[in-house]
Amino acid sequence: MNDGRTRTTFIQWTLILLLAVYSLFPIYMMTVLSLKTAQEDVAGNPFFVRHPNFEWYLNLFEPSEWVRGELTVPIVPYLVWVKNTAIAFTGALALTLLASLMAAYAIGRLRPPGWRWWRRALFASYLIPQTLIFLPMYLVVLRLHIDDSLLALILIYPMLTVPFCVWLLSAYFQRLSPEIEESAYIEGAGRWTAFVRIILPMSWPVIVAAGIFTLGIMSSDTMFASVFLPNQFHQTLAAGLSTMDVGLEDLTVIAGVNMAALTVVPIHGIFAGAFVRGLTAAMVEGA
Repeated sequence: MNDGRTRTTFIQWTLILLLAVYSLFPIYMMTVLSLKTAQEDVAGNPFFVRHPNFEWYLNLFEPSEWVRGELTVPIVPYLVWVKNTAIAFTGALALTLLASLMAAYAIGRLRPPGWRWWRRALFASYLIPQTLIFLPMYLVVLRLHIDDSLLALILIYPMLTVPFCVWLLSAYFQRLSPEIEESAYIEGAGRWTAFVRIILPMSWPVIVAAGIFTLGIMSSDTMFASVFLPNQFHQTLAAGLSTMDVGLEDLTVIAGVNMAALTVVPIHGIFAGAFVRGLTAAMVEGA
């Protein structure tokens, strides 16, 4: 009996180790490549670096270059892209969570007529490929006169993320015991007070799961950011890095991609537990 348990435990940890190596290997290779010189990149071992070099990272923060002897512009506006990304993601994430929580609570708790069909329709709309909705969204941006503005992304990204987040949160709200709110009503609390002080704290893992999903969708987008923000100094990190040239003699873009990835990994690591609990709770409660 003990031998069987030991064997099962060994297999489980082996699989976990293989999965961890498989997941971290791309980040490791990006880090190794970003630390190589151009000569070592061509002639050196592809799996490790002998002489670490931070030249490509420093190129991301080059202050300026002279234009016509008087004007200066950043060679790679990396910090500008970081600022734009932070503004667009913060605004879109706040709008997504606010709209999703309100809609999910209405569908999952208040249950208006046809609420099941509303959930299905929202989830079906999430499955529509982005290439099919690109043109209508572009027309909306033009009509609102917000092209080449971060406001375009702040309004467009929630259109991509709200359907799934509403489906996820409403599945959780649907199965919550009504006694949770009824006890608050007995104490004199209104629906809004019960929602803010009781439902929201209980729903923290599911909200984190919805937030991380939203960040994942936004951080992987290059199409909308590139087209809606043609000005290089208005673009996000993903769109800006996608416009840079990649070559054996210049690995600056590799350093930029790696630095952007390494800033996201700790965020996911910190909230990994809440993310798993949130998805599990939503799937179990909303089954």
